[in-house]
Amino acid sequence: MTQFFYNSAMEKKYYYAFTDYCKQNFGRKLYRVALDAHMTCPNRDGKIDTRGCIFCDAGGSGDFAISYEGQKLTKQDLIYNHQDAEIGDYIAYFQAYTNTYATYERLKQLFTAALSDTLFAGISVATRPDCVNEETIRLFQELKQAFPNKFIWVELGLQTMHERSAVFIRRGYRLEVFDACVEKLHAIGVSVIAHVIIGLPNETEQDVLDTIHHLNVLQIDGVKLQLLHYLKGCDLGKMYLENPNAFHVLRQEEYIHIVVNCIGNLDKQIVIHRLTGDGAGELLLAPLWSKDKRRVLNMLRHALKEKNIVQGCLL
Repeated sequence: MTQFFYNSAMEKKYYYAFTDYCKQNFGRKLYRVALDAHMTCPNRDGKIDTRGCIFCDAGGSGDFAISYEGQKLTKQDLIYNHQDAEIGDYIAYFQAYTNTYATYERLKQLFTAALSDTLFAGISVATRPDCVNEETIRLFQELKQAFPNKFIWVELGLQTMHERSAVFIRRGYRLEVFDACVEKLHAIGVSVIAHVIIGLPNETEQDVLDTIHHLNVLQIDGVKLQLLHYLKGCDLGKMYLENPNAFHVLRQEEYIHIVVNCIGNLDKQIVIHRLTGDGAGELLLAPLWSKDKRRVLNMLRHALKEKNIVQGCLL
C-alpha cells in the first residue's frame, strides 16, 4: 500500500516517488545506468519513417549512455555518476533508441548478460509498443523464470493519448497499440512505465489530464512526466528556430501548475519515476528555465504543500 508519510520524521509525502518505491520493495535506493545497445528505431530506419519523432535528437535519448554489447561491467565503469552505490544497487536501463527492435537471439544475449551481472538488481527496457511482439513477450517470460530474484520493467513512450498530437510528433502508432502492449506485458507480470510529455504544441492542460486518466484506467505501474524540450538538431527545434512565435513554450509557473494537477489526478498506486527532465545542455533552445532542475523540483514541492495536493486526491 502506498505510504504518504515518513514514520521517522512524520514528514508528509505528497506523491509516490520512485525512491520511496525502491525503499519499500528493495530496502534501499536504486540507480539507473543508461545503456546504449546500438539499436535503431522503425521511425528512423524507414519501416515507418526516416526522420524520427519530431522531438528526438540524433542520440535517441541516449546521449550519455554507456556503450553496451553484453560485456561484464565493473563498479568502476559506473562510478562517474553514482559514487556511493554498492554492487546490486544499479538498474540496467536500456535507454537509447528502441530496445526491443532486434532479433530474439540478440535481445536474449543482451538481457541475459545484464541480468547475470551482479551489479544489477534488474533491467528496465525502453521501447515502443509496436516493437513488442510475441517473441518479445516469450523472451520476457523466459527471463523472468530464469532470474526470479531480479525484475524486468518495460518503459513505453506514449507521450500523449491524443491522436492529433501523436500524428504531429510522428509517433507512428495508434493508442490501441499501446493499450494492447500494456495488457500483454501485465499478463506475464512485467511492470510498465509510461512516458508522458507535457507542453506538446496545441495540447491543453485538460488534454494532459486525459492522458493521465487513461493511464489510471490501464493500471499502469509507473509514469515519467517530461517537459517538452526544444532541442538543436531535431525537427521540432528547427521549426522553433524558424518561427518561435508559432509555439507556446510553457512558462515555469504553467508547468508547475499542470504537474501539480497531474499528481492530484494520478492513481495513488502508480509510481512517479520522474517529474521533469534536465535541460539538455548546449542543445537546449527552450525553455531555458528547465536547466535548473533542482529549482523546478523545489517549486513543485512547495506548490503541492501550499495547495495540499496529495497524489490521487483530485480523482
